Amino acid sequence: MSLTLLTSTYRLRSLSRLQRIQGHMMSSHVEPEVLLEKVGRAGVITMNRPKVLNALNLSMIRQISPQLKKWENDTETDIIIIKGVGGKAFCAGGDIRAVTEAGKLGDSLAQDFFREEYILNNAIGTCRKPYIALIDGITMGGGVGLSVHGRFRVATEKTLFAMPETAIGLFPDVGGGHFLPRLRGKLGLFLALTGFRLKGRDVQRAGVATHFVESKKIPDLERELVELKSSSAENVSRVLDSYQNQSTLDSEKPFVLHQHMSDIDRLFSSSSVEGILQNLKADGSEFSKKQAEILSKMSPTSLKITYKQLQAGASLSLQDVLVMEYRLSQACMRGRDFYEGVRAVLVDRDQNPKWNPSTLEEVSDQSVDQCFSSLGEKDLTF
Repeated sequence: MSLTLLTSTYRLRSLSRLQRIQGHMMSSHVEPEVLLEKVGRAGVITMNRPKVLNALNLSMIRQISPQLKKWENDTETDIIIIKGVGGKAFCAGGDIRAVTEAGKLGDSLAQDFFREEYILNNAIGTCRKPYIALIDGITMGGGVGLSVHGRFRVATEKTLFAMPETAIGLFPDVGGGHFLPRLRGKLGLFLALTGFRLKGRDVQRAGVATHFVESKKIPDLERELVELKSSSAENVSRVLDSYQNQSTLDSEKPFVLHQHMSDIDRLFSSSSVEGILQNLKADGSEFSKKQAEILSKMSPTSLKITYKQLQAGASLSLQDVLVMEYRLSQACMRGRDFYEGVRAVLVDRDQNPKWNPSTLEEVSDQSVDQCFSSLGEKDLTF
């Protein structure tokens, strides 16, 4: 074979390899992270990052926010539906690793992400049209913010709800300070401090979801909602109720925390996190021991911030809660525990964070109060 032929063959192979690589790169970019479609008189938002459990990133927020406003003001759109693809998750949370990297570098993403996410949470909470979140699968952190403030939240047997932020040196944000203290008794404070996971029907029983529908019925439910001739909140409610009535799965099982509710109300009624821990240790039941053990692994700073956040949030509007939470998010970005928590839980996965300060007693009231102080012109505004 001549040198020229060899060279041209090599070039062709290189070219086709380059084209394959480019083609692959193109195809990996072609798949949008969020789908925004008009189906009949419904606006449908679909989180489309199944490989990362539909984790929410800034570019998704920037696509959803203007579209939500557009549909809210559009006379041709009656309802808004939000869902996730992949069968495992609605949305497992915010893209925390990207935020961590940005925070370490002092990049503006650490401000922009929380600011724009909270503005979206507020837009969902104030949306004038029926907003229906189909929370079929894992729904944590940022996924809770995309669903819980809307008028309707439909859980299935696949739903797994949690606000596990105290384990990574954060706090239950995205409006957690608004909805958690409004759950019955001390349930919200318990969920916020411990990161306890609720599954399936229990998500509705806790008051986080408004309805429970079996996962296999969700496509039919969505079809019926989209085909509604008159999509008033009453009509949407009627359709959701009818699907809930057809779903008997796990209906005979009691609420997972049923036998512990009075204990939770009693043990978590204290004027401080230290007091709660003392109550748990003094109680001595298996349940109390387990909760004390869980709390001992959480960031002491996060526990104290979270306690104060829920105490304050109980009497604030969603908008005021989000202003407060933005201040807290930036305090966490300036602190140490968030980066250490993400390292231990999500990066190295050694599950052994070294918190600083390492005990509740070392976290002063003054340092907690500072986290809540105004950021002046950098405060969140709507």
